[in-house]
Amino acid sequence: MKRKNIKWLLVVVWMIVIFVFSSMNGDSSDEKSKFVIYIFNLLGLNLNGIFGTLADFIVRKCAHFTEYFILYMLLYNALKENFSFKKALLFSIIGVFLYASSDEFHQSFVPGRGPSFRDVCIDTSGGLLALVILYLNVTFKKRPSKFK
Repeated sequence: MKRKNIKWLLVVVWMIVIFVFSSMNGDSSDEKSKFVIYIFNLLGLNLNGIFGTLADFIVRKCAHFTEYFILYMLLYNALKENFSFKKALLFSIIGVFLYASSDEFHQSFVPGRGPSFRDVCIDTSGGLLALVILYLNVTFKKRPSKFK
């Protein structure tokens, strides 16, 4: 299988993972958040003690952010094969925003879940952080070092 095809396969697989998570009803999603909080407790970090009743909310939003950070990186990795650096950055963030929007629309059909513009913003922010990291990485690699 060509390397290019593998990159796109990873994008599609990750989109399916996001879709599956979004297809879980509200109760199943709550259980996943509680499990993450439990794992942190086992590691010695009591999220409920730190954040109180907001712990579940914070875990959920961090999951959104992380899912779309990863999606952005995978999209960029696939798009950079055919586009300039800046176009790949731009098309990747557009792709993240559009997929986040479609994901929230999808959630309007899932029992116990609903669409949220706030989640689209959080998802897109995950992509934006990835964009900034990639941009700064490339920008600083191009600059000659003063400390050689």
